[in-house]
Amino acid sequence: MSQVLQKMSAAKPGTLRTTSLIAVLVTGVGGSVALDAGFFAARALERLTGPQIHARFVGMELTDEVYYRLVYERDGTLRSMSAGAKTRGRWAIEKDQLCLYLQETDDGCYDVAQSGETFVLTPTGLGLPVEGILRPIPDSQ
Repeated sequence: MSQVLQKMSAAKPGTLRTTSLIAVLVTGVGGSVALDAGFFAARALERLTGPQIHARFVGMELTDEVYYRLVYERDGTLRSMSAGAKTRGRWAIEKDQLCLYLQETDDGCYDVAQSGETFVLTPTGLGLPVEGILRPIPDSQ
């Protein structure tokens, strides 16, 4: 960066080269600031209440579109597909949390937050958050 500034101070003002260099620098810095601001704005998570969770999750699937899918049936059935393994269990809303019961180590309740189309499920106990998008259950299931 200091080399660029030295070249700028040696350049003649008003030349096309100087004007172009200034435009590139301003655009680059401005673009970086805009990207950073967009990233933080996109990650502003809104924590959902029980009724909001229910309204969004019923009849939908949460997926990362690569490794896993969690299907939330209307009757409370939960179907999990992860790394080729399929399991079945139950899901419920308890005290503004989404609770998953698949008889696995990550059973339990999760706080649910949303940012745009992204949903983040954060366990109340040990474990890492789960992130994905909600979409309608495909007809082929």
